[in-house]
Amino acid sequence: MKSRLALLAGIVTFAAFPLSAEVYRQVDAQGNVTYTDEPVEGTRAEKIKVKPVTTVTLPKPEAVREPERLREKVKKEGSVYDSVSFLAPGDDQAFHSGSGDVEFRVTSSPGLRSNHKYEVTLDGQPVGQSTSGSVMVRNVFRGTHDAGVNIVDSNGVTVKSGETITFTIHRPSVLN
Repeated sequence: MKSRLALLAGIVTFAAFPLSAEVYRQVDAQGNVTYTDEPVEGTRAEKIKVKPVTTVTLPKPEAVREPERLREKVKKEGSVYDSVSFLAPGDDQAFHSGSGDVEFRVTSSPGLRSNHKYEVTLDGQPVGQSTSGSVMVRNVFRGTHDAGVNIVDSNGVTVKSGETITFTIHRPSVLN
């Protein structure tokens, strides 16, 4: 029993002290710089301090998957909506906007619940949320873009998604 306790104490003591190796910066006769853990005879070697490495332990995938209870809740909340869609801009619409501002107008059937919001995505990235059905996005680059609309709950979890639309925005350029 005492030997097990001594072994455990030794392991804990060893684990408590970080392992550190010395690192040397060496310059050879030709001016080549190398780094090593042991200095080589005939070179100028100086000991350098190395900052500790930051490590991150990620959780196991099973721990971050949504529990079945949450999936059922989202499915139930999303089922109250028949649809969510864009009123403007229209699918495959092309328009001019000198500033690049685009107003997205969205609607759902039935209307939005009090604890939900509309979320607009532009090229796969969320760009705004609203309870009013209007989201203004400023300085959109010219060209063709994909926009999506979702209904999200108070935790930001998507409960219903609408069809993606494609639109093209024309903006003035100094080149043409």
